[in-house]
Amino acid sequence: MPNEVESGRRPLLLGTMAAAIAGTARAQTAGQAPQPAQPAAGAVRWSTGTERPRLRVPANACDCHHHIYDSKYPAAANAVLLPPDASIADYRALQRRLGTTRNVIVQPSTYGTDNRVTLDAMKEMGANTRAVAVVNAEVSDAELRRLHDLGVRGIRFNLQQAGATTIDMLEPLSRRIHGMGWHCQVFMPGEKLAEARDLFMRLPSRLVFDHLGHVPQPAGVESPTFATVRALIDKGNTWVKLSGAYIDTRVGPPGYADTSAVARAYAAHAPQRMVWGSDWPHPTQAADQKPDDAVLLDLLAAWVPDEAARNRILVDNPAELYDFPRG
Repeated sequence: MPNEVESGRRPLLLGTMAAAIAGTARAQTAGQAPQPAQPAAGAVRWSTGTERPRLRVPANACDCHHHIYDSKYPAAANAVLLPPDASIADYRALQRRLGTTRNVIVQPSTYGTDNRVTLDAMKEMGANTRAVAVVNAEVSDAELRRLHDLGVRGIRFNLQQAGATTIDMLEPLSRRIHGMGWHCQVFMPGEKLAEARDLFMRLPSRLVFDHLGHVPQPAGVESPTFATVRALIDKGNTWVKLSGAYIDTRVGPPGYADTSAVARAYAAHAPQRMVWGSDWPHPTQAADQKPDDAVLLDLLAAWVPDEAARNRILVDNPAELYDFPRG
């Protein structure tokens, strides 16, 4: 959906979420060129806009979902997404703009089970970084222990398209990682998620659904997908990433009213099981349709109006899920 632009002024907030987020968000500006020769002050590659968010995040705030892409690492033969490079330096610029200091790198599907791009980035970024890797059923226990020692705290199952993992791998790998305190992070169509409810219910390890569980629209909170995720949350070991508001929306920016309603409902039901993520560099979006990451962060203030609950989502919950130091 094209961004709305108003020359010389901040764009007006549009849509049904305007009243709720007017104090915390600004509208998206037009998509910038993929690699500007002289970026404007505050500009970040693969993100629209230049302004800081109005929401001031607390110390140790964590972005729990982003990726690093580097063409020096070979793409998997069956890779569907082949985004351009999105570097550590680029991401550091995003952190400066948003104010976050902790981060979780999620292994992209582009590289399959070759986790080097993610592991090398995690090592370079240091103690405030954790990772979610991709492995298959052939992974050895020794390799899992090595990944743990490096800072990996979960494995991702991208079941959106054919790739390195399958749903049949989910339960056996969940049993193998349970003792390490890891989680299985699941990315799959919302309708398929609801169909796999019984499988998810019997998993022993922690379970994380990224991008709001891909609750389908316009059914939203009335959908079987939302009911399934909420039941799994109530079981006690399931978490949801308040991320990717733009992925399943039919309404669009700046308020993403439909997916925002899902995010608000999750957060109201179980703030202790929510984390926030940027999804930078937004690999599912075209270069001229990248969202404004400051707007995405400001949406969190509308989704979670209570400051204490919001700080828990940004700091305490990530510390528990990804094993960051407390305090």
